[in-house]
This record gives sequence, C-alpha cells and structure tokens, in this order.
Amino acid sequence: MMRAWTLPVLLVLCGMAFAAGPISRGAPGTATAVLLLFVLLAGVSSPLIFPGSVGALEAQRRSEADGRPVVFWRPGCQYCIRLRIRLGRSARQLHWVNIWRDPAGAAAVRAANDGNETVPTVVVAGRSHTHPDPAWVREQLSPSA
Repeated sequence: MMRAWTLPVLLVLCGMAFAAGPISRGAPGTATAVLLLFVLLAGVSSPLIFPGSVGALEAQRRSEADGRPVVFWRPGCQYCIRLRIRLGRSARQLHWVNIWRDPAGAAAVRAANDGNETVPTVVVAGRSHTHPDPAWVREQLSPSA
C-alpha cells in the first residue's frame, strides 16, 4: 500500500519545494501554478484515477463470469496511465489488478512476461497481451458490459 503512494507524495513534496522559491521572491501566482502542476502530476500517478482494484483470483473469476478483460497495472506506470486515460469511461468495465497490492497478480504478470513485471498486461479470454493498444482493449469489451 505504501509503495503505491510513494511517487505521488514525492511529487507533492517536490512541488512544495519548488514553489518555495517563487513565494520567497514575492510571486505567489507562479508558486501556485508550480504547486498545482505537481499536485496534478501526483494525482495522475496515484491509485486514485484507476477503478478499484481487486485481487487476481477475484478478477479471473469475474472475467470468466462476464467475459470482460483483466488489466494488471501498478501506480506510477506511464503506460498504465496512458491506457487508463485513453479508455475513458470504458475503463470502469474492466477488472483492474494492482500488482503492488496483489502478489498473485504480480506472479501472473511475471508468468506472462518472461519473469518481468511488465505492465499493463491485459488478459482477454485467458490470453495475455502486454502493452496493448487502448483502442484494441476497448474493442474487447462485450457489448453487454
């Protein structure tokens, strides 16, 4: 859990440090803009923008029941963020597994990627796809989802 928040907390702390300079020079507008930028980056890299994660076994069970893909991800991964943003609202239809919170999820990703924890790894109908195109992932959603 703590590891998921390390990058966002560091970004906020860096933003505060960088904003201190403009504040000391009497430029509160610049300081606010700098801090806002860092807070935005922290929000994007935090677990907050992703739908609630479930365990790998639960995601597999749900996927077998409803046919929706399972996405293995980790906070701070730029490719995971890209996938999440490009999927838009349809991202909530997928089953998300945070590999930093779920050892079984991390093991599944390593098994699919020659021992590497390469994310995002999307599992559709039992087949793993590493770094898939977001448009392709959207196509894999069943019409009833």
